[in-house]
Amino acid sequence: MRPAEEFPSSTPTGKLPLPVVLAGARGHGRWHLENIRRLQDKGLVRLAGICELTPLDAEELNGQTVEQSADFGALLDSTGAAIAVICTPIPTHTDLALIAAGKGVHLLLEKPPAPSYAEFRRMADGVAAAEVVCQIGFQSLGSHAVPAIRKLIAQGAIGQVAGIGGAGAWARDEAYYRRAPWAGKRRLNGVDVIDGALTNPLAHAVATALALNGSTRAEDVTAIETELLRANDIESDDTSCVRITTPRGRVTVAATLCAERPGEPYVLVHGSSGRITFWYKQDRVLVQRSGHGPEEIEYGRTDLLENLVAHLMEGAELLVAPDVTGAFMKVVEAIRQAPDPLALPADAWELLPEENRRVVPGIDGLVAAAADTLALYSELGASWARPHQAPNDVRSEVPNKAADKPRTRPRTSLRTRWEAR
Repeated sequence: MRPAEEFPSSTPTGKLPLPVVLAGARGHGRWHLENIRRLQDKGLVRLAGICELTPLDAEELNGQTVEQSADFGALLDSTGAAIAVICTPIPTHTDLALIAAGKGVHLLLEKPPAPSYAEFRRMADGVAAAEVVCQIGFQSLGSHAVPAIRKLIAQGAIGQVAGIGGAGAWARDEAYYRRAPWAGKRRLNGVDVIDGALTNPLAHAVATALALNGSTRAEDVTAIETELLRANDIESDDTSCVRITTPRGRVTVAATLCAERPGEPYVLVHGSSGRITFWYKQDRVLVQRSGHGPEEIEYGRTDLLENLVAHLMEGAELLVAPDVTGAFMKVVEAIRQAPDPLALPADAWELLPEENRRVVPGIDGLVAAAADTLALYSELGASWARPHQAPNDVRSEVPNKAADKPRTRPRTSLRTRWEAR
């Protein structure tokens, strides 16, 4: 991206720095707050407002004075925002995105973009109709490793691709599931949340694997198999795997938040004459192929908010438009429609009192084996896994009718559904 002074001085969007409103500045929103400050120092954006139910204090603002309000729509109006960064509870994403779109404000929308495919389409179609730009916050898709790996695959560097695996063995303590009323929920007050291992904390593993497979759009997915389990006392899944069938082959991703020894998540491309391992949080790639020694490469990354600014100001290619996450949202929908996660038997997990978290003995090896063999937990012999059913053919799925019912026009406050947070 070019330095700020080299950008055109004025476009229909306005002049640099572009005013930005951040909705949701705590939790993961703190990362967005720091990133906005970083780009502010570069002269690309200006933090114009923060939308939170409880205003940030002086320490949280790091001494900066900024307008704050719980009324998202009013804040967009009063600040003249050009961009809104939305990092709020998952079920609020669509309503807030459409409020911004209705005011001509461009978007960086945190992942997952919606809790159901119907809500995703309502958001994506509404944004398109409003002719505003929306970037979905899958930061790993900004990694320069993604096109580099795609190029290696296209060149036949590892032969014929046999499939792609993904592995994420993380740890989350009890407090993680108590951080908000919606945490670890599949539904709350009759509204879909779908806050599971594969749909939220390790969603990047799914989206990145699909991207390397070249299957990012909804129509690229033909069938999905899921195995959803939980060791924690939650509604949603914390130990799960999914196998996605596409015309380009299969993608299997295994994840847990109950790892014995948490490690870096990765995506593994299997070829007939080699393999490529991509640690997507580190932008690190290991290429192993016949006739060559192993080659490890570290790549750069384009920040998605910076890319959005470049797209608006100079027409740079947008990296993660909504349709690029359509296949991921098909996975979210399959998980939403799947039976509720199976509670692991008491002898399948143990509590680490010093860390106040639950672990599933042997799960680290199962996660790695699933990525390595493209098999599901039940196929790997896990005694606690629900035997998998025949793949769910998603090609002729009818959207959930309840989710498609006309909805009342949302209020412009964050308190629309979350007054009791």
